[in-house]
Amino acid sequence: MSLSLSMAAFALAASISPGPVNIVALGSGARHGLRASLAHVAGATLGFCLLLVLVGLGLHQLLLRWPLLGLLLHWGGVAFLLYMARKLASDDGQLVATHHSQAPSAWHGAAMQWLNPKAWLAAVAGVGAYTGGEQQLLWLFAWIYGPICFISVASWAWAGSVIRQYLGNPRHMRLLNRCLALLLVGSAVYLVIQG
Repeated sequence: MSLSLSMAAFALAASISPGPVNIVALGSGARHGLRASLAHVAGATLGFCLLLVLVGLGLHQLLLRWPLLGLLLHWGGVAFLLYMARKLASDDGQLVATHHSQAPSAWHGAAMQWLNPKAWLAAVAGVGAYTGGEQQLLWLFAWIYGPICFISVASWAWAGSVIRQYLGNPRHMRLLNRCLALLLVGSAVYLVIQG
């Protein structure tokens, strides 16, 4: 297997597997449709690619040197997951657009990646496994990772938009949102236990 193909396989496995960013993409697709969710998808992709490159350029070493910064990121991630879970759990389930209901923004997508332990683990493991400290390989990895990440997160948003047709009843939408909120709370609890 070539290095590029191996990088692509890693990117696909890390990007398409369930995690907080994909859970929010699924919920956004179900609530707002695919088109409205693409800002979240793009933000998550760009946020992760920036994280990947900065980890490759030494950000991880900085966090090891200043553990307080890592601790702040950890607890910021827990707080952000709980915030997103609260938003999902309190949603009224109405699919008609209202002034208080907007699809997650690109900034939300990017912030979720930076506060997402799964993203940090993928960035650190991927950089360690594939770049060997060589910037040319780092840029190649980021170039390969970007489109795969976009397609993977967009797949979750698309899946949400497909099930949207079955969620015309606000009660069903509320049930989906609360299930997704529980998954986010579960992710936050996992972080607390591991932290």
